[in-house]
Amino acid sequence: MRGHAQREQGQEDGHGQEHGHDHHGHDACGGHGAGDVVERAERLCQTRGLQFTRLRRDVLAAVAAEHKPLGAYDIAERMSAPGRRVAAVSVYRALDFLTEQGFVHRISSRNAFVSCGHDHGEGAGLVFLICRTCGGIDEMTAPAVESALDKTLAGAGFTPTSRILEVEGECGACRGRGDAGENA
Repeated sequence: MRGHAQREQGQEDGHGQEHGHDHHGHDACGGHGAGDVVERAERLCQTRGLQFTRLRRDVLAAVAAEHKPLGAYDIAERMSAPGRRVAAVSVYRALDFLTEQGFVHRISSRNAFVSCGHDHGEGAGLVFLICRTCGGIDEMTAPAVESALDKTLAGAGFTPTSRILEVEGECGACRGRGDAGENA
């Protein structure tokens, strides 16, 4: 399981639940490589009239190259070289920008970040499936969950600033390996 895989919307499973293509094993969300993620971010920043500084680019490249969520200190360590220490505070500033632009997502339960190589649309709710066994994270949208959450929030008179749901458990690949081991 890749640290972050995209599941595309639009395929119903017959129970009214939308699921997408599972992209386990790809190098980045949506099956895009780290270079593709960085190139996309560069293009979008240019279109949006935003500066895509070397630091922002390097932070995104470090996150996109990894197969698991990374914390700011891990990113700073990976970017540092002998005689050239990257400060975690600088990484945090770059991550704030990258998160605002949708190039990375923060996994709150891990205080870590994963790259994202596609658009979700304004206000899209995300569901992260976090495997406790391998540490991988799959990302998907779930319109049925979003609809139920909208109703619950409206009933409570609550306006969210973030709509990210994290679900911990065991991914199919790890469960399959466990089942195979038990049957051997």
